[in-house]
Amino acid sequence: MNGILTTVIIVAAIGIIASVVLVVAAKVMYVYEDERIGLVAGCLPGANCGGCGYAGCSDYAKAIVEKGADLTKCAPGGADCVAAIAKVMGVSASAGAAKKAVVKCQGHTCNTGTKFDYQGVTTCSAAAKMFGGPGDCAYGCLGLGDCASVCPFGAIQVVDGVARVINEKCTGCGACAKVCPKFVIEIVEDDVKPMVLCNNKDNGKATRTACKVGCIACNRCVKACPIETAKSKAVSVDGNLASIDADLCIGCMQCAEACPVGAIDVPNCR
Repeated sequence: MNGILTTVIIVAAIGIIASVVLVVAAKVMYVYEDERIGLVAGCLPGANCGGCGYAGCSDYAKAIVEKGADLTKCAPGGADCVAAIAKVMGVSASAGAAKKAVVKCQGHTCNTGTKFDYQGVTTCSAAAKMFGGPGDCAYGCLGLGDCASVCPFGAIQVVDGVARVINEKCTGCGACAKVCPKFVIEIVEDDVKPMVLCNNKDNGKATRTACKVGCIACNRCVKACPIETAKSKAVSVDGNLASIDADLCIGCMQCAEACPVGAIDVPNCR
C-alpha cells in the first residue's frame, strides 16, 4: 500500500514540476504580437491571392502593423477594406480607383490559326516553350488557361481559344497577369476607355498574316486622335504596336473608329 502511495506522490510531484516548468517557459519564451495584426487580418477578405505583394492576408496584415505597409494594396477588399483597416490603425486612407484585368488579345479561333498541333502538357507556360506556342501569332494568348487556374475568384474563362475576364468577378488582384507567359494580360483602372487589344510587335504584313484583328501599325488611330499635348498624343505607335495613354484619353473612340482591323476597342472584360 505504501508503495502505491509513494508512486502516486512521485507522479503528482512530477506533474506539478512539469506544469511549473511549462508556465515559466511560456513566460520566458513568449513573443509579443501586436493585437492589431489580428484585427487588420480580420478586415481583409482572406483570399490570399498575393495581389498585395505578400504571401497572404496574414503577412500583409503583419506588414501593415509592423512595417507601415500601404493600406490600399488589397484589390479584392476595395474601399470598404481600406476604410476598416484605417480605422484599426487610427489613420486616414482611401482606396484608389478600382482595377480590372484586361486580355490584350482578340485572337479567337475565327481570327487566327495554328502552326502545329500541340500535344504537350496543357499549360500556357509549357506550350510557350515549344517554338513560342502553336498559334500563328507568336505574341497572342495561348488559351490553355494558366490565368484561369490561378484566379482565386473564378473571374477568367477561356472562350474560343482566348482568355476572357468576367468583369463583375474580377478584383484586379493581378494573379493572372503574373502567370501569363505572353504578357497579354494587363491590370488597368476600371474605366470605360478604349485600349489596343493586341500584343503583336511584328510589322504590319506579318501581323495581318497571323491575325485578322492584329494591330498593323498603320497610324490611322494616331491621325484620328484629337488629343495632343506639346510632347505627345493620346495615341501613339511604337515598335509596330499602337498604344493609348489612359491619362490623356477622353474616351471619344475616334481611334477605334479609324482602326481598319478592329484592334482598338473598350476592353473585353466589360
